[in-house]
Amino acid sequence: MKRAAFALLLALLPLLPVSAWRILYKEQYYKLYHEHFYHYPDDTMESIHYLEEAMKADFANPLYAMARITNTTEWERYRYLFNLHVNLRLIYLYLTLGSKYDKQIAYFYNAPWQRQNLESLETAEQLYRVAYRYWEEARKWSARAWAMRTVHLEDVQLWEDDCWRIETGDLDYREIIDEQLTRLAKVRATFEAMDEKTY
Repeated sequence: MKRAAFALLLALLPLLPVSAWRILYKEQYYKLYHEHFYHYPDDTMESIHYLEEAMKADFANPLYAMARITNTTEWERYRYLFNLHVNLRLIYLYLTLGSKYDKQIAYFYNAPWQRQNLESLETAEQLYRVAYRYWEEARKWSARAWAMRTVHLEDVQLWEDDCWRIETGDLDYREIIDEQLTRLAKVRATFEAMDEKTY
């Protein structure tokens, strides 16, 4: 009798509702983002997805923030720093993803694959250009956080350091992206100049 009841219970288990963990807040999406040791494009795109979803979501209650929040001023600065940090991570990820499609040097022996290399360079350029948009957003959030620099959040010191680096000019992703695009244009020109005599 007991075995029959147990077997019936096991048979009904798949029919019972299973609760799922809903992702609603920025901090939850951010916790799904992670750095991979090897930056395969699919893994990088997964991290980009989570961070872009984090940018659209609402903040969790200050009790669940990634820093200790004790008043509304700290809460405001935390939100500015969080948005700054996520935008900087997105820039890094788009540059990383772009580098996977970027031919750093146009070697003569790549001439048989000229068309494929030019297409790859086009993809890299598009990814690098997306990073510009996030840099403008990061600068906006940095300026807001910098205006409140007397408020210190020890738990997110790295975010505060990034804000300081941007405001002092030590970190300028526009310059980095410009350098990548300038080099990419030279590589593209080399590929476009290749003909049947190149190889």
